[in-house]
Amino acid sequence: MQPRQPHRWAALIALSLAMLTIGLDTTVLTVALPTLATDLAATTSELQWISSVYPLVMAAALLTAGALGDRYGRKRLLLGALLVFGLASLACAYSGSAAALIAARAVLGLAAAVMMPMSMAVLPVLFPDQAERKKALTIWVTSLAIGLPLGPVLGGWLLGHFWWGSIFLINLPLVVVASLAVARFVPESRSSEVHPLDWPGVALSSAGLAGLTYGIIRTGNGGWGDPIARATIAGAAALLTAFIAWQRRAAYPLIDLKLFSSSGFTWGTIFATSVNFAMFGLFFAVPQFFQAILGVDALGSGLRLLPLIGGLVIGTRLAERIGRRVGVGVVLAVGFGLLTAGLLAGAGAGTGTGYGYIAGWITVVGAGMGFVLPTAMGAALDELPIERSGSGSALVQALRQAGGTIGVAVLGTVLSSAYQSGLGELGRPPFSDGVVQAIGAATTLGTP
Repeated sequence: MQPRQPHRWAALIALSLAMLTIGLDTTVLTVALPTLATDLAATTSELQWISSVYPLVMAAALLTAGALGDRYGRKRLLLGALLVFGLASLACAYSGSAAALIAARAVLGLAAAVMMPMSMAVLPVLFPDQAERKKALTIWVTSLAIGLPLGPVLGGWLLGHFWWGSIFLINLPLVVVASLAVARFVPESRSSEVHPLDWPGVALSSAGLAGLTYGIIRTGNGGWGDPIARATIAGAAALLTAFIAWQRRAAYPLIDLKLFSSSGFTWGTIFATSVNFAMFGLFFAVPQFFQAILGVDALGSGLRLLPLIGGLVIGTRLAERIGRRVGVGVVLAVGFGLLTAGLLAGAGAGTGTGYGYIAGWITVVGAGMGFVLPTAMGAALDELPIERSGSGSALVQALRQAGGTIGVAVLGTVLSSAYQSGLGELGRPPFSDGVVQAIGAATTLGTP
């Protein structure tokens, strides 16, 4: 067994700060889009690209980043990515046009694609003891999850007091502290087996994951009937199928498909991906309910998501204690039970539902996530050899990212279909454009 690192908990704080910045940047932009439309004269298409280019590039680069970390050093790549993330945040804040902001957001997504798997890959090096590694992973996962609802809260507050670029400047102190701590406390690690990089695998996986993400995002905007979305998803599926076939015959594959022969890695990844599916779907739907039905602003919407964080923190603490006594299987069963109960309760919410009821069911959902996510990811991480921890972590994160994107698209399409079917004779623009547009039009026309 590897010796324990003396400053491992300080290093974990640095890694958690890095994850917090990624979580913040995933959602912080949602509150700024109306402002960007005015200040940068951004078109609807440009706003969509400003929002989607970040997860698009991140998805495309994850697997390659993991392989590069195994080859050239995980600490080195993590420090470089933190530097790029900080510089890209500055570029975003001072972008003078929509095109410049799109380009800066793309670089931001590239840096995040390196930060995410590298910070996860060094956990087995920092925490060779399994019990300590589970605690560390719980903190790591929680920091990323907390950043998601905090994005709209901080973004809404900053927009109320400063100019729109300030929502990107909040990354800078986090990046500086994380970089200093990583440089001081995180040990360098890399694979002792140096092989040529799998360039065909890089090309196929990057194009396939980018195409899949773009197709799903477009589906979420235009529905499953969008021919471009369907063609893009079909093309991406073909590329990813070719990628898997190539990995089976490549001398030095980009990812180790043998990992899926381990039930711990396979089911841990599947469970973590399914939680991301539910979590990102929730972050898509619930804020719209708050703003369109309850009539709150972006900041108020973010604040009303805070019970989710409370449930998440409680869930992770209880899962750790229960897991020591009765095992991982019971923890996962309880977690999915809580998730199911919470989501079913949420499905029963309507226009007359008060916030107290909503706070209750999102707290239950948060607790379910706290039970499942660290436990599932811990099961997957335990099966990763140190030699391939970068590429293995990237594979887990790529599948989680895909699960979250699909969750948004599926729930968005379901909600849109249900909304359209209930319009009746009002099924025309602006009422058919969405619930927010319909409420605005009804208010203007004096329609109850």
